[in-house]
Amino acid sequence: MQNIVTFGLVVLGPVLVVATYLVLGPLNLGSAATALRLVLLADLIYVLSIAALVMQRVARMIAARRARSAGSRLHLRLTGVFAIVALIPTILVAVFATLTVNIGLEGWFSDRVRQVVGNSLAAAEAYEQEHRDDLRQDAESLAAYLNVARQATFLLSDGNLRQLLTQGQARIQRGLREAYVIDGTGEIRARGERSYLFDYELPSRRDFTRATEDGIAIIEDWRNNEFRALVALEAFNDRYLYVSREVDGQILNLLDDTQETVRLYQQLENERGRVLFEFGLLYLGFAVILMLAAIWLGLWFAERLSRPVGRLTSAAQRVGDGDLNVQVMEEDGDDEIAMLGRIFNKMTRQLKGQRETLLESNRQIERRRRLFDSVLSSITAGVIGLDSKGRIDFVNRSAAVLLDLEEGAGLEGELALVVPEFSHLLEQLRAGQRDTTQEEIKLTRHGKRESLLVRMSVRVNAKGRLEGYVVAFDDVTDLVSAQRMAAWGDVARRIAHEIKNPLTPIQLSAERLKRKFAPRLGEDGEALAQMTDVIIRQTNDLRRIVDEFSKFARMPEPERREHDILELIRGAVLLQRPALEPVRLNADIPDGTLPAVLDATMISQALTNLIKNAGEAIESLVEKGAPEDYDPEVRVAVETTDQKVVIRISDNGIGLPVDRARLFEPYVTTREKGTGLGLPIVKKIIEEHGGTLELTDADPFGETAHRGAMAVVTLQVGAERAGVLKSA
Repeated sequence: MQNIVTFGLVVLGPVLVVATYLVLGPLNLGSAATALRLVLLADLIYVLSIAALVMQRVARMIAARRARSAGSRLHLRLTGVFAIVALIPTILVAVFATLTVNIGLEGWFSDRVRQVVGNSLAAAEAYEQEHRDDLRQDAESLAAYLNVARQATFLLSDGNLRQLLTQGQARIQRGLREAYVIDGTGEIRARGERSYLFDYELPSRRDFTRATEDGIAIIEDWRNNEFRALVALEAFNDRYLYVSREVDGQILNLLDDTQETVRLYQQLENERGRVLFEFGLLYLGFAVILMLAAIWLGLWFAERLSRPVGRLTSAAQRVGDGDLNVQVMEEDGDDEIAMLGRIFNKMTRQLKGQRETLLESNRQIERRRRLFDSVLSSITAGVIGLDSKGRIDFVNRSAAVLLDLEEGAGLEGELALVVPEFSHLLEQLRAGQRDTTQEEIKLTRHGKRESLLVRMSVRVNAKGRLEGYVVAFDDVTDLVSAQRMAAWGDVARRIAHEIKNPLTPIQLSAERLKRKFAPRLGEDGEALAQMTDVIIRQTNDLRRIVDEFSKFARMPEPERREHDILELIRGAVLLQRPALEPVRLNADIPDGTLPAVLDATMISQALTNLIKNAGEAIESLVEKGAPEDYDPEVRVAVETTDQKVVIRISDNGIGLPVDRARLFEPYVTTREKGTGLGLPIVKKIIEEHGGTLELTDADPFGETAHRGAMAVVTLQVGAERAGVLKSA
């Protein structure tokens, strides 16, 4: 419907132009004709309607452009191009038409044309005036002749007048065609020679009046090719001389035409500006009608061209945003615009199918990746992936924890820079000696020494080309520690068995030697007593060491019963407070009770040893030289939850060594007089109760205070844990 209306309005413009031209031109109905008024009214309505539609469409385009709608810029540009294409030819034709008309009018009204027209009129008037003057002169001469004859002969009859007329005609040089003497009624009284009745033309009353008043009246008769003169004869009563002369009537008719032409020429020359203005106005009206029709057609065509492009642009933006379900309306026809819409819809359908295929493939890959990541993240072993250049491209969670790598630190860089301890294994693989290599490597992270069993292998693709390397490692620190503990347990049993038995006879023999021989030797008896005392004292020391080894080797199973663990902690603190003086012992233990199933004796022993070790660490620092403002202190802090209790025993003593992992090994001590079995026994007691023991650096007790060591004991409590322990 819109296309039909558009084409109807476009066709109506030229139709109105042709109708207006026909009414004003060939039909020449006049300005007062009803048809002309109707046509001009239709022109006005058409111009106003098209102008309103054009302005409305332009306003809509400007609003769409400000709203930045798809296709608005192209629509505006096409409209501008079509408007310019319609305006420029119309304006140029109007200018050249006006100039042409003006030049044509200049040619029509030039001085030469004006002179030719004037000369033609002057020649025609001169010819007429010549015949008029000749006729007047001849008529007046003949009349004078008759008047003189009348005066000479008073009684002159009409018959005598005939002879006088004939004689007078003969005397006139140019000659007269006809000569009559008539009365006031027009009746012929006498006629000259060759003056026939059938050629007689009766003068009118007006001619008689003019002849009476003016003396002569010149009568023009172009149809009969003659001039006639009517002269009143003064010597006669009621008599008139009526003569005629032959002239060329065509020439005299041309005189009238020339005069009419001159008058029309002068009128046109006077109305030249108005004619030019009317022509310009008429052309302007036609140009406005045709121009508006052309602009409306251009707007329609621009909209028809830009609308599919705008839809495609909007759809392309939605496709760019990820919406592949968009489809544009397909135009009928086989032109490029219609084909572009169909091809775009086909493209979006194909893209949608390809995206669904890619998404499905991506989902499968993502599932496999999550499975791979889940497996690698769940295993306790550390895994590191390397590219062919030895740069790290993958690190699982366990590897980051074991190597103490910060987030993102292990995702880039070379292995030799991130974990330099593994670099020699990579060099072995690069040397091509083997495809896999394995070695136990010891690392120290934050003062904790760890043993890692590292296995590195080459990773190749399906074609056998090198893609990278895989590093797999596990923390065997506990395993090595357990092996050492087992070895030390076996050693302790052997020591207890081999050394403990001879100690009693040695001690008894030394005591008997002292009692029996010391009194007999006199002065040497005192020396013997001193020597036997040394033997007895060293024997007791050996017995004590053997007892500790025996305890470590054959620690009894805990006898678990329900006890208040907070009360056990308070008892250990109360027991060690006097022993640690002058060291200050501060305890932060919650009030109330916290039941737990445990061996009270063993837990009390472990807590006592830990508090005692804290005091001995302060003693070691004092022996080595403590700062002047040093304030020795041991702190015991307890935190409880429904499931566990955390006991922190910290000091500001000498602190922990670098290789703190070996502190739990037997016979490893930082004190000169220590046996190195205290911490292993405490650790074994805690682990027998399902807990953990960790040695870390203590927080400083002041801003500039010395940092000591802290033992963190974690024990499981609660009804659920108690039931498990009871069943065990």
